[in-house]
Amino acid sequence: MRLHRLDITAFGPFGGSQSVDFDELSAAGLFLLHGPTGAGKTSVLDAVCYALYGSVPGARQTAQGMTLRSDHAAPATRTGVTLELTVAGRRLEITRQPPWERPKKRGTGTTLDKAQTWLREWDAAAGTWKDLTRSHQEAGEEITQLLGMSREQFCQVVLLPQGDFARFLRADAEARGRLLGRLFDTRRFAEVEKRLAERRRATETQVREGDAALLADAHRMQQAAGESMELPDLAPGDPGLADAVLSAAAVARSTAREQLTVAHSRLAAAESARAAADRALDEAREQDRLQRRFAEARERAARLEERAGAHQEAQRRMERARKAEAVAPALELRESADAEHRRATDAETRARALLPADLVDAGAAGLAVAARRAAEELGGLESARRAERRLAELLEERAGLDRQERADEEILQDAETWLAGWEETRTALQAAIDSAQQAATRAEQLAERREPARRRLAAARQRDELAADTEDAQRRALASAERAVQARTHWLDLKEQRLNGIAAELAASLTDGEPCAVCGSTDHPAPARKDAGHVDRAAEERALAEYQRAEELRAEDERRLGLAREALAAAGAEAGDTPTEQLAHALDELEQAYAQARGAASALHSAQERLRRAEHEHELRVSAQRDAAVRTAARVGHRERLERERALLEEELAQARGEAHSVAVRAAQLEESVARLTDAADAARAADDTAQRLKTADARLADAAFRAGFDTPQAAADALLDDVAHRELQRRLDAWHNEEAAVRAVLAEPETVAAAARPAADVVSAQRAAEEADRRVRAAASARDAAARRCTELDQLSARVAASIRRLAPLREEHDRVARMAGLAAGTAADNERKMRLESYVLAARLEQVAAAATVRLQRMSSGRYTLVHSDDRTGRGRSGLGLHVVDAWTGRERDTSTLSGGETFFASLALALGLADVVTDEAGGVRLDTLFIDEGFGSLDDQTLDEVLDVLDSLRERDRSVGIVSHVADLRRRIHAQLEVVKGRSGSVLRQRGTG
Repeated sequence: MRLHRLDITAFGPFGGSQSVDFDELSAAGLFLLHGPTGAGKTSVLDAVCYALYGSVPGARQTAQGMTLRSDHAAPATRTGVTLELTVAGRRLEITRQPPWERPKKRGTGTTLDKAQTWLREWDAAAGTWKDLTRSHQEAGEEITQLLGMSREQFCQVVLLPQGDFARFLRADAEARGRLLGRLFDTRRFAEVEKRLAERRRATETQVREGDAALLADAHRMQQAAGESMELPDLAPGDPGLADAVLSAAAVARSTAREQLTVAHSRLAAAESARAAADRALDEAREQDRLQRRFAEARERAARLEERAGAHQEAQRRMERARKAEAVAPALELRESADAEHRRATDAETRARALLPADLVDAGAAGLAVAARRAAEELGGLESARRAERRLAELLEERAGLDRQERADEEILQDAETWLAGWEETRTALQAAIDSAQQAATRAEQLAERREPARRRLAAARQRDELAADTEDAQRRALASAERAVQARTHWLDLKEQRLNGIAAELAASLTDGEPCAVCGSTDHPAPARKDAGHVDRAAEERALAEYQRAEELRAEDERRLGLAREALAAAGAEAGDTPTEQLAHALDELEQAYAQARGAASALHSAQERLRRAEHEHELRVSAQRDAAVRTAARVGHRERLERERALLEEELAQARGEAHSVAVRAAQLEESVARLTDAADAARAADDTAQRLKTADARLADAAFRAGFDTPQAAADALLDDVAHRELQRRLDAWHNEEAAVRAVLAEPETVAAAARPAADVVSAQRAAEEADRRVRAAASARDAAARRCTELDQLSARVAASIRRLAPLREEHDRVARMAGLAAGTAADNERKMRLESYVLAARLEQVAAAATVRLQRMSSGRYTLVHSDDRTGRGRSGLGLHVVDAWTGRERDTSTLSGGETFFASLALALGLADVVTDEAGGVRLDTLFIDEGFGSLDDQTLDEVLDVLDSLRERDRSVGIVSHVADLRRRIHAQLEVVKGRSGSVLRQRGTG
């Protein structure tokens, strides 16, 4: 990486634009950056870092770059840094501008512009710059990738801060580890340590959880085995837990199987005893049943003997009933014929009672003849019926014509009355419509004028309010501007007084034996003293804070004044010069006129609707009048036709109805006469037929009774049984026979007779013996089942425990392996002899490389006297592997770097910084660093050592490198001709290049 040009504007102490031509400074190989304290030497390096990474080193980067802006810059000048450099064979130009609070282009106050970034590359073929990106992120990624270093590494490798490396030499192992960790980014190794520790804890937790589950299963086995199992006195995670649980489980299973065998034997003996008791009980019950069966059969036989007479009488009654069943059909036929004859006789009597007196005693033939004559007369009345119905229709139709005539007369009279005033009504409605239309037109015109009048009145009122506000804002802005000027003058006076006495302030912090922060010397022969009017930093900062607050108030008051003026101008343009009262009066008159016109226009729709309804009514009235006249003319001819037809029908009906009131009445009389005569004839014929059938049935009944052996038909009827009585009698006979057969069968059974001859059976004693045997079997079975369940449960739990142990075996192996690796990485394992952590081991390797690279330059600077070596020894309770010693060739002894003097510490730290730069550069991918900066520390060297150091630095340009030394030591200005001087002033610092070109 080689720097070519740096342009700075309003950055840090530089109020204007400054440029640095690094190509001219680098031509000599070694150049000096010097200037008084506080002039801005470090700000030049900050500008380089800001251009590359968008931020400055250390605590100087705050508030997103807002503090990078120079307090000396003009308000309209924007802060910016442009750096032109070559890296990885590519010539780039990067420009960065931090956020900027600039004055507004219109009005007063300020506005915030966002940060800007431009990255360009020189196109040699085209001879122009080519834009690459304007994104902060993309530009930062591109620069970081090309340099191969983070901002922290860049600040340690390219901008070599000697104070940091002097502290590095004297620091303990922990402090060195933190610095090296930032430079070489060993966080991944610390992350490995953390991951291994987390993995160890995780596997340990899993193993403990597995052991806890294993112990829980062991407790379940103990509960299942009872008191025959003893658990090992071990906790989860203890070694040997699995083997102890397996041994205890094997003992419990063996004991449970022995108990199961004993239970099986006891159950078999109890079952044999129960079988014998059950057989004895069955025999006793059978003997008792047979004895009771024999006794019951004897009792039933005695009861049958007592009912023998009744049984014989029932047999005789059943015999007579069977004979009477042969006469039953004849009896049923005679009863049916008799009932039918009685019904026919009753019907004939009722029918003859309805006949005229001259036909009451007529026979069936005479009644049939009279019925035919009446039916013939009824058929002749059908034509008269139709005529009568037509006459009724004619009368109804004539009445309808009368109603229509009266309705048409009313319609004609109403239409003539309404149509007489039609023209007057239509004229009045049209006039109302015309008036409403004119009002609507006037309302639209007034509505267009309302809104502009309202806006103008509102603007006038706002104009009056803003005029007073603007005057107040102007007075406040003038007062705050005066206060800001006074505060700035006061602050600048105090700042100048402090700069004049800054030597006394720096001398106050000097300590005997400690190097000076300005020149690096440990001798302080004549430190400056503060005078009576000395201004310290706190007073200056208070004055600056007061000035900043006054400036903020001034800017805020000017912003408010500008807003008030803008609002006043906008309101004045809208309202004009007309007074507010006049505009308000004009708006009131306009509103009143608009309300009147709108009210009149609202009647337009109703007026149009009334006219439409009136015209529709006119059409209906004219149509109704015309239709009524047509109907009146048609009714005259229709009425004449109806009168002629009515006269003919009345003459025909007078002949047909005779003495009756109407044809319908005469027809009803004839229909009733025909029906009565026909019914009487049918009833007479039916009575004659049933009498003949009754006579035949009596003859058949007498013959059947005689053949069945009965003296009279009545005797046969008395012997006959109905179905219910017959079934009941047959049931009694069958029951007696069945009972007799059953009793004889029981009394003839050999086993029943033999059982009756033996003593009575004792069923109760046999029952108690069987129940006791069954109880013993249930108890033995319960004990056997409990033993079987215990064996099954122990087998299942044992299998579960064995599976858990097999499943935990790989996890135990992994835990042992991870715990061993975590202990090695953390430096706590016994195998780690130096107790060195993994990150420390990597950093120790890096420190060894840095020490080797630094020794090459340190031997030249110290004329071969000193050599830096790395040490793995552990110091106290700190970490080991990060020790750094110096070997003195004059004494041949190795001692700690903290024993070096001030000058020796400087060139040792310089050598260490250069060696570190070489190692970091190699790790970053071998990016060539053609420009380096070394900050302060040269004041602690004597002339000879200074020459040797400068020779070493001068040797860095052998490969076309350039080195910039940042110092205010006067002797260096005589030795180094190429110089970049920072000159400070009250309006800001400026840069001057000397000894170039």
